[in-house]
Amino acid sequence: MSAPTPTVVLVHGAFADAASWSGVIDELQREGVRVLAPPNPLRGLASDAAYIASVAAQIDGPVVLAGHSYGGALITVAGTADNVVGLVYVAAYVLEEGESLGELQGRFPDSPLVSSLEQWSYPTAEGGSATEVTITQEAFPSVFAADVPAGTTKVLAAAQRPLAMGAFTEKAAAAAWKTKPSWALVAGADRAINPDVERFGAERAAATVVEIEGASHAVAVSQPEAVARVILDAVRATG
Repeated sequence: MSAPTPTVVLVHGAFADAASWSGVIDELQREGVRVLAPPNPLRGLASDAAYIASVAAQIDGPVVLAGHSYGGALITVAGTADNVVGLVYVAAYVLEEGESLGELQGRFPDSPLVSSLEQWSYPTAEGGSATEVTITQEAFPSVFAADVPAGTTKVLAAAQRPLAMGAFTEKAAAAAWKTKPSWALVAGADRAINPDVERFGAERAAATVVEIEGASHAVAVSQPEAVARVILDAVRATG
């Protein structure tokens, strides 16, 4: 008897929402793959990863987690859930246990994203306030989605979801790629995450790597078929 086909859980990153996976979802569903794209709270590495792990753990059967950008950091931690059988990193951070986003990024020159962020404040449950960041709407097209049509980037820029600043300094509690097989798609023209950051993390995780020359950070929007192919490779290898 063949193993059951894994469910794919797509984890979006900062400055985006689950709709950024729409083209990928369509491609996977055409192949008969069950897909979920839950909302990522974007409030902190530990709490966000716990949420994604809880989603995965409540799915009946095996799960392949695919994370874009900051979502890669989350699947690195959440991927320790027992029924997670594979990890797919899409233009993503691949953290080591005990490492933060800031520490990984600090190994390499800054991307244009760093100088293109604007800060906002938001109230905390304790009654205080904290800081979150978005990409300035002026910089968003070139930094996040240079290979996406201009009309679409304007919509994406207006609809982007902010990331809590605290997420940059939290350390990963685990590195699931040490015990789970992984795949990685490197966006060769990424201006949000230095492509060398993506390459380094993927190599460290011994991931099966596909690099798309000229692809922006929004590669799931601009090239959903290519992203879906990598995810399907993971589904077929683990199913």
